[in-house]
Amino acid sequence: MGRLAQTDGLTDIQREILATVRDFVDKEILPVATGLEHRDEYPTRIVEGLKELGLFGLMIPEEYGGLGESLLTYALCVEELSRGWMSVSGIVNTHFIVAYMLKQHGTQEQKDHFLPRMATGEVRGAFSMSEPGLGSDVSAITSKGVRDGDEFVLSGQKMWLTNGGSSTLVAVLCRTDEGHPEGTAPHKSMTTFLIEKEPGFGQVKPGLTIPGKIDKMGYKGVDTTELIMDGLRVPAARVLGGVTGRGFYHMMDGVEVGRVNVAARGCGVAQRAFELGVSYAQQRHTFGKPIAQHQAIQFKLAEMATKVEAAHAMMVNAARKKDSGQRNDLEAGMAKYLASEYCKEVVEDAFRIHGGYGFSKEYEIERLYREAPMLLIGEGTAEIQKMIIGRRLLEEYRIQG
Repeated sequence: MGRLAQTDGLTDIQREILATVRDFVDKEILPVATGLEHRDEYPTRIVEGLKELGLFGLMIPEEYGGLGESLLTYALCVEELSRGWMSVSGIVNTHFIVAYMLKQHGTQEQKDHFLPRMATGEVRGAFSMSEPGLGSDVSAITSKGVRDGDEFVLSGQKMWLTNGGSSTLVAVLCRTDEGHPEGTAPHKSMTTFLIEKEPGFGQVKPGLTIPGKIDKMGYKGVDTTELIMDGLRVPAARVLGGVTGRGFYHMMDGVEVGRVNVAARGCGVAQRAFELGVSYAQQRHTFGKPIAQHQAIQFKLAEMATKVEAAHAMMVNAARKKDSGQRNDLEAGMAKYLASEYCKEVVEDAFRIHGGYGFSKEYEIERLYREAPMLLIGEGTAEIQKMIIGRRLLEEYRIQG
């Protein structure tokens, strides 16, 4: 392990968990990732390994069978997994957002029912806000839930559902007008529903269809899908927290965790790109010496390493702020924005160092070059992060009087 992206102040348990994950990445993920990615193949064996390591229960409290670890521990594990293959981190990310939302906002019955099986990976989570026509404008969602006795009837179309096929529990945001007078702000008439389903594609239960995988430029292996609800009946007991109208707040709390996760992914991918670039620069010779001895390449390596270090520091800070119980939307937005932008730049510099070989599918950097752009739009675009950051700064630095 190199000098970059070290984290001070970790406990012995945290260091042991990270060493275990790093070893798993080096032995079980890196040797097979590019082959699986080129075939767009779901990494079944890797997922089984993650279950054995207990990673699906990393942040789930011990009383529900999890490890009860912090967001920081989780983010550092995501960083390691993304260094191996970013798609693997995607498989655990949405699972953890749903587990976190259940832990923070679920009823006792919901926690007892789901969390022990989520900790083992038997139940696998996904969450769904986005729709085909709205992009980042969450308040404009049109999917609806209408009460019918002890059930709600859900209809609508959702988009960009990570783990849509492989998950067995989906937290879905819908509009519910129950008990909300006309003129209520849109974000106060939304509800999160916990939908249980079978894994697979097609009609997975009456009223619920998961069409096939969306064919993507990168971020392959993990299944990204649509979700179509047409008269889907969900028990009222599966409204997250048992109360309608709180869904927007539930989802935004989960997304703060997700933004730290995306920052961690950017850190991991950037680290791997730096490792590939610094290694290749010492092996490739031009004009009678390794290209690493050319000043132009040394300047690139210096910039890449500085970006890796800066992104890691901001990601760790955002995770620690959330763990301390403080509001972290400013720090999470900054970390996600910086880490994703720096990741793209570090990957591109590593690609340039590889020269023509960077364009060949034989070299790992080609895969990273296609994966990095997803981080610019996942969990809110760079522009959305800047809006969040700008508004929060104006709150913090409001002129008095």
